[in-house]
Amino acid sequence: MTDLIDARCMQKAFAVAQSARADGNPPFGAVLADGQGGVLLRAENTVDTGGDCTGHAETNRMRMATKTFPASRLATFTLYSSTEPCPMCAGAIFWGNLRRVVHGLGQASLYAMTGDPPLKLPLGCREVLSHRGQATEIIGPALEEEARSVHAGFW
Repeated sequence: MTDLIDARCMQKAFAVAQSARADGNPPFGAVLADGQGGVLLRAENTVDTGGDCTGHAETNRMRMATKTFPASRLATFTLYSSTEPCPMCAGAIFWGNLRRVVHGLGQASLYAMTGDPPLKLPLGCREVLSHRGQATEIIGPALEEEARSVHAGFW
């Protein structure tokens, strides 16, 4: 974690994940923030209530972001995700031109909590985004114990 702004924004992503859980969805949340930590957009996982397997928090947030901001602005923002983005979400981050990601619970820790899910694609966001050709800063796992607590008892 780089600073207090990142810590505050991660707390906001955890709160969005708690909201997703309270709304009947898996506990994943994402926020988009500017360089001063101002939250621009929030999105929670809507897989269950939306009946859409692509309704991951990060992908939902990227859909909103690309409708709201040009790619040149998105490159200056940070995505804060309660859990490491999956390969699908990393693809959305790539196509949306985000250049900085801070995530909580790492993929390996998530899989350790969920057991052996029937659908598992163990490909980290670093690996997916490393093919971009331009640097993407990825920080995480960050505040992993707090990130883990959002999932406690869910799986």
